[in-house]
Parts: sequence; C-alpha cells; structure tokens
Amino acid sequence: MKRSRNNRKQKGFTLLEIMVVIVILGILASMVVPNLMGSQDQAREQKAVIDIGALETALGMYRSQNYSYPTTEQGLEALVTETDIEPLPRRFPEGGYIKRLPKDPWGNDYQLLNPGEHGKMDVFSMGPDGVSDTDDDIGNWNLGDYQ
Repeated sequence: MKRSRNNRKQKGFTLLEIMVVIVILGILASMVVPNLMGSQDQAREQKAVIDIGALETALGMYRSQNYSYPTTEQGLEALVTETDIEPLPRRFPEGGYIKRLPKDPWGNDYQLLNPGEHGKMDVFSMGPDGVSDTDDDIGNWNLGDYQ
C-alpha cells in the first residue's frame, strides 16, 4: 500500500513562520535591551558609591590612628600596605585597614586627593570616561546624587 503525499503530515516550521518569530524576537529585544543597559549603568554607579563609602570608612580609621589622612602621593595604597613615603603612619594594623583596593566599575583605580578640592580629602572614581575632572566623576562630594 502506497501512501500519498497529501496524507502524510508534515513536521517542522515553514520559512515564513520562522521569519515571523525572528521579527517578533527582534522587536521584543529592541524594547528590553535599552532598559537593561540603563540598569547596568545604575548598578555600576551604585557599586562606585558603595566602594567610595567603604574607602571613606577605612580612611577614617587611618585618620583616627595617625591624626591625618594619607597624602595624595601616598594614595589609597596606604590603606593596604604601610607606606614609606613621609609622613609615615604612627600606627599601622597588621593586615592594613583594608585587604585590597577595589577597582571602580569601569576598571580604573579609585583616586585620593588630599587636600581635596571639594572637602578635606576627595575620594573618587573618574567615571565611565576614565578622565578626572569631568561631569561623570563620582566622588565623596556628590554621593547624594546617586542615591
């Protein structure tokens, strides 16, 4: 007995059905991706805010034991390892004030400026552009803008 082609059920999708699905997925992606990108930017900014807060806390501990903040030349590294740059710290705890310095969310080092331009000392990320003194810098002077 022969089966006719008309009686056989075809399995799978037609090219037209696949193309319709791809177009629908493309439209959905174009609506979702910009929202996700904005969320990623906000998450990076919030990480910088949290890191700067933690660095300020460690700097406060440093100051309470040494009566001053590290100099710009000593930098934030003075929180991790005992510096040999004058003025030498009076006390330095075993293991430092923090275990390691975090990188900002854009892969750059956080910066210390002492004396600061915005306060006694400035701790900041140069932001997404990696350039200091631009509008996208996130520092201890403007943390409220990101909360």
